[in-house]
Amino acid sequence: MHTAQNFHPQTFIDLALSRGVLKFGEFTLKSGRVSPYFFNAGLLNDGEALSLLASGYADKLMQCEQVEVIFGPAYKGIPFVAATAVALAQHHQKSVPWGFNRKEAKDHGEGGVLVGAAVAGKKVWIIDDVITAGTAIREVVTILQHAGAEIAGVLVALDRQERGQGELSAIQEVQQELNIPVHALINMTDLMDYLQAKGESEALANMQAYRTQYGIA
Repeated sequence: MHTAQNFHPQTFIDLALSRGVLKFGEFTLKSGRVSPYFFNAGLLNDGEALSLLASGYADKLMQCEQVEVIFGPAYKGIPFVAATAVALAQHHQKSVPWGFNRKEAKDHGEGGVLVGAAVAGKKVWIIDDVITAGTAIREVVTILQHAGAEIAGVLVALDRQERGQGELSAIQEVQQELNIPVHALINMTDLMDYLQAKGESEALANMQAYRTQYGIA
């Protein structure tokens, strides 16, 4: 069993590989790029895996400032943010309110698209898996700002460290456009360091070639 309280990139990569969350090979992305790896955090779908991910998010948040509310974008971000709130309370004795959004507005009960903690006047950290194009994050930021929240930053599991449409990565574009920090638990450099440590020379060469073609400066 992995120790949930101690997040290390190598431990997380081991677990991601064992669950099929991370795969090395040849994968065509939506962008048309042929990537030497694929990452799907939706497959962190058991208690041990989600606990390790949440402990990583919690550890990272403890290094951040102004964590008043944490927020998970629908749908994948919802279990991530709930588990992170539990990890903050259990491992760091810090009780943080959490919330999420619906994809469709609700016109009965509490109504609206936001569920959980009130965000008006609060500094909110958004928790998600990856930022691919940044579209989903921008949508959530707009929803939160309309509700009166101040966006403190974004926390993701993986930073692919590759260019978007221009010279910047999607994460760099979000940081620049919204003027907020974006932190990641692991990045492409961590994956390459892992492959090097394991002696996986072919996979490492593929990663290096991909980074040369698409990596950020």
